Amino acid sequence: MGLGLVLVLALPDSLVLWTPAVAHPLPAHGHSAWFNRVVPQLKVAFGWWNLTCPACKVLFTTINFGLKKEPNVARVGSVAIKLCELLKIAPPAVCQSAVRLFEDDMVEVWTHSVLSPSEVCGLLLGPNCGHWDIFSSWNISLPAVPKPPPKPPSPPAPGAPVSRVLFLTDLHWDHDYQEGTDPNCADPLCCRRGSGPPPTSQPGAGYWGEYSKCDLPLRTLESMLRGLGPAGPFDMVYWTGDIPAHDIWHQSRQDQLRALNTITALVKKFLGPVPVYPAVGNHESTPVNGFPPPFIEGNHSSRWLYEAMAQAWESWLPPEALRTLRIGGFYALSPRPGLRLISLNMNFCSRENFWLLINSTDPAGQLQWLVGELQAAEDRGDKVHIIGHIPPGHCLKSWSWNYYRIVARYENTLAGQFFGHTHVDEFEVFYDEETLSRPLGVAFVAPSATTYISLNPGYRVYEIDGNYPKSSHVVLDHETYILNLTEANAPGATPRWQRLYRARETYGLPNALPAAWHDLVYRMRNDTGLFRTFWFLYHKGHPPTEPCGAPCRLATLCAQLSARSDSPALCRHLLPEGRLADLQSLKPRPLFC
Repeated sequence: MGLGLVLVLALPDSLVLWTPAVAHPLPAHGHSAWFNRVVPQLKVAFGWWNLTCPACKVLFTTINFGLKKEPNVARVGSVAIKLCELLKIAPPAVCQSAVRLFEDDMVEVWTHSVLSPSEVCGLLLGPNCGHWDIFSSWNISLPAVPKPPPKPPSPPAPGAPVSRVLFLTDLHWDHDYQEGTDPNCADPLCCRRGSGPPPTSQPGAGYWGEYSKCDLPLRTLESMLRGLGPAGPFDMVYWTGDIPAHDIWHQSRQDQLRALNTITALVKKFLGPVPVYPAVGNHESTPVNGFPPPFIEGNHSSRWLYEAMAQAWESWLPPEALRTLRIGGFYALSPRPGLRLISLNMNFCSRENFWLLINSTDPAGQLQWLVGELQAAEDRGDKVHIIGHIPPGHCLKSWSWNYYRIVARYENTLAGQFFGHTHVDEFEVFYDEETLSRPLGVAFVAPSATTYISLNPGYRVYEIDGNYPKSSHVVLDHETYILNLTEANAPGATPRWQRLYRARETYGLPNALPAAWHDLVYRMRNDTGLFRTFWFLYHKGHPPTEPCGAPCRLATLCAQLSARSDSPALCRHLLPEGRLADLQSLKPRPLFC
């Protein structure tokens, strides 16, 4: 049963996400909301309604002892398969494959976890039996150097150089994609060999992709990279991961490395000498989301993945960046004078990274390392860009709040933050910690290349204050490009990648600084037409058929203000007086990761 519980932590957010629900973005609340829904089902499924607190603690003490003495992976895996099927977490065949894929790592996590019998029983039977506090609070240390007075960047002089940065994220190549197959099959991922033919009355998967729970064939990614010309030329590329498909229930390390090397070669083929700076996504590993901290050694470590990345990306990254990439999947480098680029491994903040059950306190020392990099940049007078996969507002609370502190401390140094993961087009605003009212930073969250779920393929281009002395290196504007699948899949058509919109022009922004995005949220609160435009672009030109009503609009706008997870107070000004409690009742935000 120990593995069963740990699998419950990992599998729902990995496998249930395929459900083609309406893509309404709602504030993320972490594991607690999910447990409130599923624990009653667990009690029914396993007869836990008769479990007393003393018996529970004896039971899980025995499980812990047994697993540590002689872990029986197959036995606890069988229990987990039954749990997965009973709770209808996924189709039976997927439950079987997923558990067998996850079980070895899960037992390893369970046997080394700080999850005590008291915490397990507090989870199952309530706070009178124990306290669920795996992801407890912690703080990193900031230097004693006083924070300089806030100094917003000045607009660049007319005619100053402007850089164009191509941003790629969530490519999700499916090597088994097959035109004509069922796009609405029972498995978590469709449009592929094994999906079978569609019902007679329904069309099959399109040649270039499909509006369903499907990823992309290689030809669509080739078309995207081949068609970049009108959007360029580019000075550099930020690429924030998620290369493999969503067939997470039967991926092998060989599968992941094939995806890494195939897509890296494709990017090099079409972008040639343009420097590319990657970040690690949550789908690069197998099992998905499984990124043990560096103190986990041997076959369970991520060394196999980081070493392959270092070899694949050696021509893009300098030796020092490759050194830290091999250790923890993160790095820093200087792409041009006056600019420092930091690529974070956001899997160390992830709610779905089951290895953090062992210890979630600043895994790999990454945030403390980030502070050192930012302080050194401040001392030199450099500006910094941060890239990563998972946006900070989606992270574990302590990680997210510490990151928020860091952004606030180094607001004069941080010129840009760039993330992906959610597959949709959004942003997260940072505020001063004292009043949570002065916008001081913004994390841009770009839409995915993949269609998963029911989206057009797309990519982003950022215009950045260019390469010259004293450049601010801030984002000046951004553009989003898409492939309209309805047009591309029409008989006799050829794919045409087109600009969907330009941010400042479309939203009437005076600039692309944090205050402008803050103001946009409040304009959208009062202007339903402007919000409908945002909702259309949020989904890359293919929104859900049902409209986004008042609660949906409030939740969507709140998400744009929530760069700090589990902090509904950031949205207090969106609500009428005395209605802050309404934010606590919003459902967790569904992700398409």
